[in-house]
Amino acid sequence: MKIGLTLLHYDFSYPDGGPVTWEGVAASARRAEELGFDSVWISDHFFLSLERYGGGEELQGAAEPMATLAGVAAITERVRLGTLVLASSFRHPAIVAKAATTIDLLSGGRLDLGIGAGWYEDEYRAFGYPFGSTGDRFEILEESAEVLNLLFDDELEREGITWEGNRFRLNEAHSRPRPTQSPRPPLWIGGKGGPRLAKLLARRADGWNTCWAWTADAYAEKAKLVDEACEREGRDPSSLRRNLGLYTLVGEDEADLVARFRSLQGWTPGGALDGTLLEEWGRDKLVGTPDTVIERLADFAALGVEEVIVSAGALPFSLYDETMLDVIAEAVIPRAHAL
Repeated sequence: MKIGLTLLHYDFSYPDGGPVTWEGVAASARRAEELGFDSVWISDHFFLSLERYGGGEELQGAAEPMATLAGVAAITERVRLGTLVLASSFRHPAIVAKAATTIDLLSGGRLDLGIGAGWYEDEYRAFGYPFGSTGDRFEILEESAEVLNLLFDDELEREGITWEGNRFRLNEAHSRPRPTQSPRPPLWIGGKGGPRLAKLLARRADGWNTCWAWTADAYAEKAKLVDEACEREGRDPSSLRRNLGLYTLVGEDEADLVARFRSLQGWTPGGALDGTLLEEWGRDKLVGTPDTVIERLADFAALGVEEVIVSAGALPFSLYDETMLDVIAEAVIPRAHAL
């Protein structure tokens, strides 16, 4: 199993509370590569508040994902670069295809392209995007996935692509140059795994991502729905790749784990973990000693998960303590690679 890492690209991401800078993002990417992580991932928001995570309403700055990954491509050599995930409402899929191709070329074929429906209403309203219903946003995701499939099809692209949907249209469209990866950078679709998403995954995706808190049993239930959707579409379920984002806390031993959790409680904005028991918080996350963590990874590997993406804190795309990465690199990654 591979182990990825979330890039630090929000004001709240850093042990010292930020703010986000290019130097900080670059340092987190370089460190991930040096420590042996297999990939780095970035999300997609104009801004974010911590209110839904138990923090305050203050708006937190964020780096733009595609421009950031282009920069990261230039300063790294090995790690794969992923979006977790792009909100389909914010960009025409043709722009996504062009940007993805450029990053794939810059990186020598290291891009994983993740897309999703979007959920944060405040940023839609602030920048004039219609939020609509969940169904409205999901329709945009469905059409985006279809258009991306068309634009990354070599044979269709040579002929010029004409297509019309409810949200997007193409008229003898071409997308050149072509990406390094053939036939395209892997297309991941993110979501919790309901029936409509399962059908879309089976029809249009190379892989499925979900995060940040899952037990193996809960994941297995959703994976079964996805597998059944693949079978209905005449697709081998094993051909759909799986990765999973998890909040992560690893202690060298039980005493170290407890000390690290207490430190995390003190760091977490708004006192969101105050009064929370370690056992309770860690039940559906990658939390424990190295032996416990490897057991959990093995459970997910048995369900077809090929990579777990670590968010080493109590917030997505955050890091409360730099030494946490050293523990993961030394005590988890080599053993995970052997699963």
